[in-house]
Formats: sequence, structure tokens, C-alpha cells
Amino acid sequence: MRMPALYLSHGAPPLADDPVWPGQLAAWAADLPRPRAILMISAHWEEAPLALGATRTVPLEYDFWGFPEHYYRVRYAAPGAPELAERVRKTLRGAGTPVQDLPDRGLDHGAYVPLVEMYPDADIPVLQMSLPTLDPERLLDVGRRLAPLRDEGVLVVGSGFFTHNLAALRHAGSGPPGWSAEFDAWGREALGAGDVDALLDFERKAPAAGLAHPRTEHFAPLFVAMGAAGDDVGAQRSVIDGFWAGLAKRSVQFG
Repeated sequence: MRMPALYLSHGAPPLADDPVWPGQLAAWAADLPRPRAILMISAHWEEAPLALGATRTVPLEYDFWGFPEHYYRVRYAAPGAPELAERVRKTLRGAGTPVQDLPDRGLDHGAYVPLVEMYPDADIPVLQMSLPTLDPERLLDVGRRLAPLRDEGVLVVGSGFFTHNLAALRHAGSGPPGWSAEFDAWGREALGAGDVDALLDFERKAPAAGLAHPRTEHFAPLFVAMGAAGDDVGAQRSVIDGFWAGLAKRSVQFG
């Protein structure tokens, strides 16, 4: 069965304590066909040339600071995915994209935080792939190369945050700030219309883009997911929406 491609907003480690969001992620996973393996592309791993990590079970990357101790005790010992890693290597290298292996690099919080809620048994092989660039066109192309994996039971997941500006949130009042709400509304419409060109040019086309994404790494995984979606990019639905601490948690399914 062909798997969909996903873009999800992953939250910070305290997502686990939210009264609503973990249940939304769990319900989403329960509604999907069971993946043979999961390919995660997280906003928190930028590495060029493109790199593959967690090809075997290794400790998690607790890539955050200043949180209570219990967040550093979370474990997610998913099986490695060496067969998927080899498939990705051959596919991308055959298209002229260099690929390096970093097997000791564990899953970061952009990968394991949502997976703990979606697949808590940690019994599905997971491979993490780096963002080799933040260029939307190049990431779309990488995703297109990976699209055949969906027919092999692989769930391709881009993990970011639909809006992400922690510094600006310090000055926000109650409710989502205007820049977050405006960008989210624009993104909802662009996705609903299947307007790939507008999304690729979001830094110029979207309202408040510079405030919603002062750096674009949290939006970048969307383009890998869109590329992997292929012809299903128009068959999109927002599975999760709303805001968390003022940030848009919009998460979408292609196919």
C-alpha cells in the first residue's frame, strides 16, 4: 500500500504534557497504514553533504537546554533501518546527490518527540536524514527522488514547525501573535490550493514571513514532504491545526 507523506509540527519536549496535542498525533498515526519503516527529516539536523543517521539503534540526541531533568530521561529505542538507508543512498547518489553516513548520530527531538506520541512502542525502524540545504527548490527535488519509497511502505515525515520565532514570542500577549496567525492562514490557503509555486516562494509571497520564520529550517522539511508527495501534493489535508504557545502547529498529510 502506498504510504502518504507528512509534514508535522513537532513541538518541544513539553509537548508530551499538553492535554490535547499528544492525542491528536496518536489518532493521526492510528488512522494511517502501518509503515514498514519511517524516514524522518527534522528541522534540527542541517548537514551537508546530505547525511543519514540512526542507521542502527543509538542513544537519542537531547538537543535542547534548560528543561527539567525528566525530559532528558525519555527513551525511544526504535530499530535502525539499514535497508532503508541503503535504498536512500542508491536513490540519491544515482541522481547525483552525495550522501554520507553518520551512524552514531541519534534521533533528535524533532524526530523522537512526535514519534513517542505516534508510535510509542518504538517497534518500527526509523532512519533520520539531514537537511543538506534550506533551498526550497533543492529540497523539493530531494523529496521527488524519495517518492518511490512510499510504494515500498516507507512513511516520509518532514518535521518542523509551521511558524517558529521564539524570540518574538517573548513580546507577544495572549493568543497567537498576528504574524503567526497571518502566516498560518496564508499557508492553509496555499496548501489547500496546491499552490506549489507560492509555497516555494514563501519568503516573498507569505505575509509576515520574516517574523514567522527568521530562519527557515522549521519550514524547510515541508518541501521534502511535498516532493515525496508527487502527484498527491494536491490531495492535501490539514490533520492538526491551531496554536501552541503562539506558534502554528499545522500538520498536513499528502495522499
